[in-house]
Amino acid sequence: MRFGFIQTEKAMYPVRVLCRTLLVSASGFYAWCRRGLSLRAQEDAALKVEIRAAHAASGKRYGSPRIHADLKADDQHVGRKRVARLMREEGIEGQRKRRFRVTTDSRHSHPVAGNQLNRNFTASAPNKIWVTDITYIWTREGWIYLAAILDLFSRRVVGWSMDSSIDRTLALDALGMALKTRRPEPGLLHHSDRGVQYASTEYQSQLRERGMVCSMSRKGDCWDNAVAESFFSTLKAELIHRNDYVSRSQAYASVFEYIEVFYNGRRRHSALGYVTPVEHEKAAPREGREGVPPLQGRPGEAA
Repeated sequence: MRFGFIQTEKAMYPVRVLCRTLLVSASGFYAWCRRGLSLRAQEDAALKVEIRAAHAASGKRYGSPRIHADLKADDQHVGRKRVARLMREEGIEGQRKRRFRVTTDSRHSHPVAGNQLNRNFTASAPNKIWVTDITYIWTREGWIYLAAILDLFSRRVVGWSMDSSIDRTLALDALGMALKTRRPEPGLLHHSDRGVQYASTEYQSQLRERGMVCSMSRKGDCWDNAVAESFFSTLKAELIHRNDYVSRSQAYASVFEYIEVFYNGRRRHSALGYVTPVEHEKAAPREGREGVPPLQGRPGEAA
């Protein structure tokens, strides 16, 4: 360790001064230099290359937990703390989340449903529980809004839509995509906030026609819909806040790639033991995979 310190500081101070200060011989230091890096240091150097590659492959989004999962998947036997240390040494960081701002408008006269989900954010199989919400994205052309529906079993985004208007059509388009690609059996629990889009007559009619059970968060309680809120927070940190969108169509294309290619098919999810949503659904028992499509889907058109 003392020789390593001298190697680091020798550009600033004479080697002999450093050796006298640390009570080691200069000849011993030069002999250590001739021996080259230790086996551990060589392994660290090789791991740093793998870490940089995994970080780049994630679009520079991953922190140490997901990079560690990537390395394990490639049969690299390395501890998570070691990965975190090497990332610090290389100045590699994952994307950090910002505070999420609620956009729900619950000031309406439509009936609202009780909270049937009751913060039980687990499901035994796909197409048993869906959660949904709406967020906003700024572009130089103005706001564009995103409605997304996630399956609680796999955290997969099963339906989504983007539009310049935040109305019931936005939510209905996302629901239409989810119904078309998943074809759930009656009895699915559908959870949302109390927003006017979800309480509207048209949206509630669609839920009833498909035999879906409606559940809504309590007024002003974002934790009742924490999984949907968490998805949007991740989307903002890993994608939206890193881009300056010139147009709504550019934002749409960016979100399309993130959801359909990266998030559903490649991103390792902490709640799933660091496998992807698609992998988690593939591992489900056969009887629980009815209505689960391959990695594809065509969302509604952007404004």
